[in-house]
Amino acid sequence: MHQENRYLFILLLLLITMPLSVLAQGQTQTETTEPDETAAPQRVDVAPVADDSQISDRLTRILTATEWFQNPQVKVNDGVVFLSGSTETGDHKRWAGDLARNTQDVTAVVNRIEILDPDIWDYQPAYTGLQELWRNIMSAIPFLIFGIVVLVIFWGISVLVGKGARAYLANRQMNDLLQDIAARGIAIVVFLMGIYIVFHVADLTNVALTILGGTGLLGIVLGIAFRDITENFLASIFLSVQNPFHAGDHVEINGNTGFVQRLTIRATLLMTLDGNHLQIPNSTVYKSSILNYTSNPNQRFTFTIGIGYDASVISAQDLATKIFKEHPAVLREPEPLILVDKLASSTINLMFYVWVDGSKHNILKVKSSVLRQIKTAYMAEGISMPDDARERVFLDGVTLQPLKKTAPSDKKKPESTPLAEDSKLITKAEGQLESNDEEILEQARISRSPEEGDDLLKPNK
Repeated sequence: MHQENRYLFILLLLLITMPLSVLAQGQTQTETTEPDETAAPQRVDVAPVADDSQISDRLTRILTATEWFQNPQVKVNDGVVFLSGSTETGDHKRWAGDLARNTQDVTAVVNRIEILDPDIWDYQPAYTGLQELWRNIMSAIPFLIFGIVVLVIFWGISVLVGKGARAYLANRQMNDLLQDIAARGIAIVVFLMGIYIVFHVADLTNVALTILGGTGLLGIVLGIAFRDITENFLASIFLSVQNPFHAGDHVEINGNTGFVQRLTIRATLLMTLDGNHLQIPNSTVYKSSILNYTSNPNQRFTFTIGIGYDASVISAQDLATKIFKEHPAVLREPEPLILVDKLASSTINLMFYVWVDGSKHNILKVKSSVLRQIKTAYMAEGISMPDDARERVFLDGVTLQPLKKTAPSDKKKPESTPLAEDSKLITKAEGQLESNDEEILEQARISRSPEEGDDLLKPNK
């Protein structure tokens, strides 16, 4: 509402001022056509020295000599001068009136000199403007040469200062991106000093300040217009400074898991565990939770096994502890834990906490090996692992049939039972329990990188 009132006030102000300006122009034109009569003099001599004819002849000769007036005529009656004729400018008309007024024994001046309208085909103003422009250009050549020399000198100084800044920052082991930004910033400041000197010598200091202020305002406008690009660029700087991960690290960012390949000014590139390239905008990376598996190679995995209420919890814990101690992939420190987690409807749930060196072993393979061995050991010791209790209602009842007796078979039992096979430490499916990180990184090396640009990451040591 206030904004509409403001616009209405501005509109009314324009409507009021426009007629006034037109009226003022009309008055100006009228003043140029009406005769210019001077005010009455403060003192009039009774016996003048010069007579009217002398004043008329003198003024006529002067007006004719200037060649500013066409058909100049001067009449004098008792010291009152009447000027007539025509001229091209109002300045010449006023000059003639001042001339007559300053003449001896003139008591009043009536200026009837007309101002001629310019010819529409008169090229003299254009020619005069071109001459003035040419004179301005010629007079500006020394400043132009001086400005070019100063800018070249300061450009060279800015290049040298930028190289020196890069060398100094490189010795401080600063990130390459920060080195480039800092060096360019210092060089630009030096070059702007040269621009300011040029404008100051040319007496255009206000123009220089206006340009600098407009440049800053333009930067703000562009920053708002390209907000996403600006966010990604700033996030790349912060990530390169803080180094939450290095190239080759196994990380989880915003629910996405993979190995870090590179960091550019736009995005962070991951190689997922499926062998696909994943680009995450740097602004998302910076604002998300980052889980770095490589920063600490020791990783823990958990699983739950339910045993029957008739089984001994201590025996189950001892069996699992023995398996963990004998397993080459399970770490001794931190030690594994086997704790009662829940008393379920039909089972006692045991929670197992196991630590593995993720840089050497694959956590999924180790988990498979441990689960298989624990299952075999529990079955061999008679520790039941019942299913969750379920209740089934048969509305029509159930008929029970006794089992038929069968004669003993003469077939020999296989030498290798399922329990014996499952008790092995490593199976073919589990391989050697080694980590498959190198396989995924090899996929990244042989694939084409979808993100171009300089890599801002430090290599993983």
